[in-house]
Amino acid sequence: MSAVAQTAEREGVGRRLYWAAADCWTIVRRDLTHLVKQPSLIAWQLGFPIVSVLLFVYVFGSAMDVGEGVDYKDYAMPGMFAMTMAFGFMNTAMAVVVDKERGVTDRFRSMPMAPSAVVTGRGVSDVLHAALDLAVLAVIALVVGWRSDGGPLATLWAFALLLLLRFALIWVGVLLGLLARNQESAGNLFAVAFPFGMVSSVFTPPSEMPDWLGAIAMWNPVSATANAVRELYGNPLPSGGSWIEEHSALMAVVWPLALTAVFLPLAVGRFQRLGR
Repeated sequence: MSAVAQTAEREGVGRRLYWAAADCWTIVRRDLTHLVKQPSLIAWQLGFPIVSVLLFVYVFGSAMDVGEGVDYKDYAMPGMFAMTMAFGFMNTAMAVVVDKERGVTDRFRSMPMAPSAVVTGRGVSDVLHAALDLAVLAVIALVVGWRSDGGPLATLWAFALLLLLRFALIWVGVLLGLLARNQESAGNLFAVAFPFGMVSSVFTPPSEMPDWLGAIAMWNPVSATANAVRELYGNPLPSGGSWIEEHSALMAVVWPLALTAVFLPLAVGRFQRLGR
């Protein structure tokens, strides 16, 4: 290949990357504009974790015992953060289905734009939305008396791990939204999301569960993130001594990377095959 051809190829790749990023940002701006115009969506999406905080901290908190003299509030709040990030993929799936039903997705596909932009744009905007959700939930946690005893860098890294989990699950939500036929079928996905978030170490240490259920909860990606952020926040962390619990900080990175590596290409591929 001649030097001229190689230069042209590099310029072509660079141009495609530029337009992929530009088109992605266009989708992000579109999604954030919709969010600003519909603030009720934020209140609705935060409703469940807020009610959960009030329920488990004030109603059930005095009756919950996670062992080792641990204050249940200090155990539960990091779990609430992780659960909110985990359940967020349902919001992604529903948003994708709504755009598909209204013909917005088909309109994007007919435009001269990067094929990946709709999917990656949804991912970026959902991460920004998740950061806002997490900030609001953190304020609520401070109000009810929870505090991070870790240093500033450890606390920031904990929030980064939470957003990393959300980022990975976005692609699961995008794929499920593209596969769902309509909003009703997308709503039924809650039957998948609920056990995914609840059968974990969010509210109860897996060591306190029956052996078979505890094993499932220990290997749940949500548990890895919840335990890792508890450690970073300096909150008490009752542990059954299993390998997965002892290496939660490692798995809080490995699980999201593995999920992203699997579901991001599947989501982009499914979008490209729509209507075929």
